[in-house]
Amino acid sequence: MKKAKRLKWEAQNNMSFLGFGKKDEATKKDIEILPVFPQEIYESGVLELQDVIAPAALEINSNHVKLGEKIARTLFIFSYPRYLSIDWFSPIVNLDRVFDVSIFIHPVETATVMRQLQKKVAEVQSQINMRQDKGLVRDPILDTAFQDLENLRDRLQQAQEKLFSFGLYVTVYAETIEELSKIETEIRSILESKLVYAKPALFQQGEGIKTVFPFGTDLIETNTKLPSLPVSSLFPFVSFDLTSNKGILYGINRHNSSLVLFDRFSMENYNSVIFAKAGAGKSYATKLEVLRSLMFDTEVIVIDPEREYEYLAEAVDGRYFNISLTSHHHINPFDLPLAREDESPADVLRSNIINLIGLFRIMLGGLTPEEDSILDRAITETYASRDISPESDFSKIAPPILSDLELVLANMEGGESLAQRIRKYTQGTWAGFINQPTNVDINKKLVVFSVRDMEDELRPIAIYLIIHHIWNVVRSEIKKRLLVVDEAWWLMKSEDGGSFLFGIAKRARKYYLGLATITQDVGDFLNSEYGKAIITNSSIQLLLKQSPATIELLQKTFNLTEEEKFLLLESDVGEGIFFAGLKHVAIKILASYTEDQLITSDPAQLLAIKKAREDYQSGSNLS
Repeated sequence: MKKAKRLKWEAQNNMSFLGFGKKDEATKKDIEILPVFPQEIYESGVLELQDVIAPAALEINSNHVKLGEKIARTLFIFSYPRYLSIDWFSPIVNLDRVFDVSIFIHPVETATVMRQLQKKVAEVQSQINMRQDKGLVRDPILDTAFQDLENLRDRLQQAQEKLFSFGLYVTVYAETIEELSKIETEIRSILESKLVYAKPALFQQGEGIKTVFPFGTDLIETNTKLPSLPVSSLFPFVSFDLTSNKGILYGINRHNSSLVLFDRFSMENYNSVIFAKAGAGKSYATKLEVLRSLMFDTEVIVIDPEREYEYLAEAVDGRYFNISLTSHHHINPFDLPLAREDESPADVLRSNIINLIGLFRIMLGGLTPEEDSILDRAITETYASRDISPESDFSKIAPPILSDLELVLANMEGGESLAQRIRKYTQGTWAGFINQPTNVDINKKLVVFSVRDMEDELRPIAIYLIIHHIWNVVRSEIKKRLLVVDEAWWLMKSEDGGSFLFGIAKRARKYYLGLATITQDVGDFLNSEYGKAIITNSSIQLLLKQSPATIELLQKTFNLTEEEKFLLLESDVGEGIFFAGLKHVAIKILASYTEDQLITSDPAQLLAIKKAREDYQSGSNLS
């Protein structure tokens, strides 16, 4: 009675607190009858974690469980072969399906096992002796079992092995029963090819789903006694990774959190391509590779379209050249590389003339067959005017410049029109860009050529000219080098530019050069016949976050699955898929704090860094 009075008193006080007065006596009486108090009302509306993660509905059937809109089925492994290879479970782990795996390893007391094995050995030995007494032919199965039991006893006794009660369960998910059965058949077929057998947990699907969930409880309890070696063959999982003993860190494997360590110079060719939408982190990933490659004695040359590599070049004591109409840095397209021991000067001269004709096609907006022939002869005569012939020593003769070619064309029959078209590069506004002797020297570990200040109309010409100059330097002396062509689609806009870049991609390996092409305009790059050829000749491909407009083209080009397609659409900055040869993994690009400060392109971070420098300098001046 005292308890009832106390509850009634609490209810009245609570109602007063909620705003009920004396005029609400009838309401009070009604409420006093209900044993509900404000604390209980509050607790009934609290949202707990299980309410958030629980499915909207749960239906348990004999051979599957329906979790909301998904259907799940749990399989258990009940039979193993006599031998298990190290990566026997790898095809299942790397299967392109949605599933969960649960492993239970329960240690068994060695003394208990030894007593059981002693009885088992006696039984097998008795059967062997009985067959011998009857004069029957020996049974290989009994002999093998006897040897295995004795070997296991020896290893257990010597503490070389330990026995475990081992349970392995797999829960697969699908949208329909038909798809679920198809996935089950696929998994069981893979396992049975390795003499491992599985079954669905009939009438135990509820227990099966709880077993696979991260509760740590084995409710099915279908376990097999296995020694240490077979157990260790499964765990940890053997999944696709790109971890090697040498190379640079590209990022973190999102499948298993291992390191993606890779050496591009260990592949059949050293080329790579990077595709990403604007702001997806392609330049960040490239600068990170550049910075880490420098630590392994790799010389890096970068064509920078947006002046993003300037600070990095200063930080590592590199060289930075700004190529523009008003720049003091010039490159002469008529420069000739020195012939190596395995090359003849005639081949070097012929190759340079062919590349020059490709450059003039871009500069002049195309050439007719007649103009092509005239220009070929004019370039040869221009070199001859400086006493440069196939037999000459190129190192002792100054090469001609564009004005020399203009003069030759002006005095050549049929060359007047070409001379007139070239004149804007020798006497007009663009004269300071290309009609000068070369004054850039590539003698540092990192060299950056910026074309940001070059007019859009001249940018493909500038990129072609820079790569042509770099190619001449590369051919002269073999070193481990990496050439980075950022925003390569500028060069791919013209057929001759694409052909030139593809030619370097094919021949780069001979000169120990890796070509890294980067682009955000995926459509223009892939729609070019040379773009697809460059991908084919690149052992490494990195796909970061993509836009819906280009994902279908990428999926077709790289044979992406639907899961990989949506991974690229939903990836964060610096996340994507890393291809190396026949392997590919989901990757996340990560940098240390110091690296991030050197390579970031985020405007907010750059402003913060700039302010910090200014504050530091002002503080130093005050001191």
